[in-house]
Amino acid sequence: MTAALRHDWTLAEVEHLFALPFNDLLFQAQTAHRQYHDPNAVQVSTLLSIKTGGCPEDCAYCPQAARYATGVKAEKLMSVEAVLARAQAAKDAGASRFCMGAAWRAPKDRDVAKVAEIVSAVKGLGLQTCATLGMLTGPQADTLKSAGLDFYNHNLDTSPDFYGEIIHTRDYQDRLDTLENVRHAGMKTCCGGIVGMGESRSQRAGLLKTLANLPEHPESVPINRLVQVAGTPLHGTEALDPFEFVRSIAVARILMPASVVRLSAGRETMDDALQALCFAAGANSIFYGEKLLTTGNPDVEHDRRLFERLGLKPMEVEFEPGTVHADIVEPADAA
Repeated sequence: MTAALRHDWTLAEVEHLFALPFNDLLFQAQTAHRQYHDPNAVQVSTLLSIKTGGCPEDCAYCPQAARYATGVKAEKLMSVEAVLARAQAAKDAGASRFCMGAAWRAPKDRDVAKVAEIVSAVKGLGLQTCATLGMLTGPQADTLKSAGLDFYNHNLDTSPDFYGEIIHTRDYQDRLDTLENVRHAGMKTCCGGIVGMGESRSQRAGLLKTLANLPEHPESVPINRLVQVAGTPLHGTEALDPFEFVRSIAVARILMPASVVRLSAGRETMDDALQALCFAAGANSIFYGEKLLTTGNPDVEHDRRLFERLGLKPMEVEFEPGTVHADIVEPADAA
């Protein structure tokens, strides 16, 4: 019997899940995972930074913030032609979803119009589209939806009670308002957070509780492990225990069983065994190819080999009615 989706989790319930013996937690997560997903299928996307650096925000983890000396140079928005070439390369490499990130706090209407043009062009290649551009107004969300944008990423980052330790230039409610605008426009939401920023286990539980108690569970839930970048305030933070990261994946899977849980930033520092544990805990999405905005990502061939070793396969993703795209395909010249 498939468990019903809940939106009324209490912090005590989520903390209890975190405290379960490791094997019991993974068993519950895998059980929930199998009720809604093929346990051996993983969705794969490619992410491109289409406008890098120069962000006025003060997110303590982010190398794109202009106020931090991280070596990231501010760049203008890429042209339609340049993005289209990268999107075509991603499609040729096997990706079926192309995600575009721009380092804005909140784009101007003219910026959104330019991105909408890019989205339409990428959509024309037969790719699912996703964007993360910062805060959106309702009309801006409508513009992107009309252009063909499928997913919009806007993370909560952390729990409400730890948020003020990480960010001061945007309120938590601003993030919730953007998610509401995205849902109202009819787009799918991609929303998760970052763990390992110095928060407590209770605060990790608070993040996942907030995500699970949204009016609709995000269709995609990226769980990021902090990538420490020299020059950012969080550089030098004590690293999160790997098993605690796996616990975070497992609890996310239990709370939001129908969502795709993405093993996102920080994957380049995970060995194959840790990634395998994350897949067992219910992670069923990764990024591959390109760079994960301004941090590294495991290479495509290594991911293909890991999939083969674990018996994983690409998740088939519906693009249009009657059309299905595989997320990872072997190169055309592969024997």
